[in-house]
Amino acid sequence: MKTPLEPRSGASAGDGPAGALVPPPVPPPRGPGRVREAGTTAVDAAPPGTFRLAAGGLSLLVPRRPLLAGVLLATVLVAVGAVGLSVGEIAVAPLDALRAAVLGEGSPRDLLVVEELRMPRVEAGIAVGAALGAAGCLMQTLSGNRLATPDTVGLNNGATAFAVAGIVAVPTGLLPSATALVGAATAAALTLALSGGAGQRGYRFLVVGLGVGAVFGAVTNLILSRAEIDAANAAFAWTVGTLNGRSQTAVTVLEAGLLVCLPPAVVLGHRLGALRFSDAVATSLGVRVRPVRAAVLLTSVVCAGLAVAVAGPLGMIALAAPEAARRLTGPGPVPVVTSALAGAVLTLLADLVGRTAMAPLEIPVGLVTAVVGGPYLLWLLLTTRTRRTP
Repeated sequence: MKTPLEPRSGASAGDGPAGALVPPPVPPPRGPGRVREAGTTAVDAAPPGTFRLAAGGLSLLVPRRPLLAGVLLATVLVAVGAVGLSVGEIAVAPLDALRAAVLGEGSPRDLLVVEELRMPRVEAGIAVGAALGAAGCLMQTLSGNRLATPDTVGLNNGATAFAVAGIVAVPTGLLPSATALVGAATAAALTLALSGGAGQRGYRFLVVGLGVGAVFGAVTNLILSRAEIDAANAAFAWTVGTLNGRSQTAVTVLEAGLLVCLPPAVVLGHRLGALRFSDAVATSLGVRVRPVRAAVLLTSVVCAGLAVAVAGPLGMIALAAPEAARRLTGPGPVPVVTSALAGAVLTLLADLVGRTAMAPLEIPVGLVTAVVGGPYLLWLLLTTRTRRTP
């Protein structure tokens, strides 16, 4: 039996000392890690679960499952949006509704119903749902807690209180959007200060946020009870959440905020994943914890504040969308884009249910999300406890 290192047989005097040990020949590496030989071009196979995009001298590995999940959610979003544009007191065929919304073609009646009455509502639902889904995903990553979302840590209630105050003071213009941002930032600052930081593990961050949200909820009720009847009626919609008759100015501001905030969050996806661990582990992985955490918190505050300024506090969207995104994408980078798409789909579905369940009466979308989200929250609490129980 030969050993891995054995004397050379038939070695001549010019080959070296007699009995020298010679290692066996090493076979060329196989698979995606093989070495490129001189004068050849190696076409590496992508690792399992990914595919390679190559252009020129650049190459990019794209995870297969998150991409398929994004395509699936985008397709569902288009389908739900088409149904939302076609359903109502005046029925429009889904294809005709899409043609009127995208191409601006169709009968005068279809153009009036789709472009003037229903398209602003669908547009607001997509923007609000995407903002809440992204904010929920970022907040859960920031705190390391699946239950920590803008509506459970006080951001939505803070934005609602300040938005209601702005509506009561000046019911037009950009003031509700600005005051909602200030309210969300104030609630975030109070929660962080009282809980000891966004990196606080366990339920302390969540419990403090619930207390801060309760305080701002009481402030909202106090403002409404002291306001004039007309101003109180105008601001009441922001306390239950609705997409009916939303301000196009606020929707435009929200869309601009998403365009500014989401690309940096996507670029920081791998660094965001390190925040799931302790600060020491994240630092050892080369992540500057404080700047990344500040950027994530700022993005969450902006998305949540602008979403509340448009539709009010829609509960459970920020909680359910990231969970659905994680189930679709599996382990990997933080699913910010997938969470945004899931939030948009859930918001449009909830609004569609509210419009059609008791037609011609309309249920505010905030009530629909609360009715459906309550049992979901209980289920999430029970499953979380079960997973942590040995």
